[in-house]
Amino acid sequence: MPNILIIDDHSIIRVGITFLIRQELPSALIDEAKSGEAAILLLKKRTYDLIMLDVNIPGTDTVDFINYILIAWPAVNILVFTMNPEEWHGRRFLKMGVKGFLNKESSEEEIKKAIWTVMRGHRYISPALAQIISIDALEKKKENPFDELSNREFDVAMRLSRGDSISSIAESLNLHSSTVGTHKAHIFEKLGVQNIIQLADLARLYDANAPGARL
Repeated sequence: MPNILIIDDHSIIRVGITFLIRQELPSALIDEAKSGEAAILLLKKRTYDLIMLDVNIPGTDTVDFINYILIAWPAVNILVFTMNPEEWHGRRFLKMGVKGFLNKESSEEEIKKAIWTVMRGHRYISPALAQIISIDALEKKKENPFDELSNREFDVAMRLSRGDSISSIAESLNLHSSTVGTHKAHIFEKLGVQNIIQLADLARLYDANAPGARL
């Protein structure tokens, strides 16, 4: 009987995923958590065969959270399941060590396939992400500037590019506003941009490969 943990702040998502899993694995033990803190409490009590989690969980630094899980429970299989497009985050999270990355707009069959693949310890790459990786390899594209950012800087850059304020980013990542401001300055310097508009334009320009780490 597999143990599965679903981490998402939206109850409708947790209910929907639970329903899909029950269709295939009616005897599975499924726990739910709406925050990183709640998830850690569950992880300390039970061993899971699969963890499904969203990238954007309020009050949780997803990068640090995933790193912590992979260090504390290195055998766990993680499937990132999010509305964020593959080209923005897919390769970066796969590089970190997650077993799969899936968009929430994927079909029911693809979601089931991803769950089965990752739960068995194999890597799942969606068709969309596989195409991006293949095109990059065939065309030998120049390394994009976003790959020069640290994981924390990348996270802050993505939040800035979508219009989040420094104060809201600081609150979400549990950082001081001055620390976020420092990250912002480093991001602008590394990317060669002068303002948020240029940052957002650069992110769109590299929409197929900028936010992903190299595989």
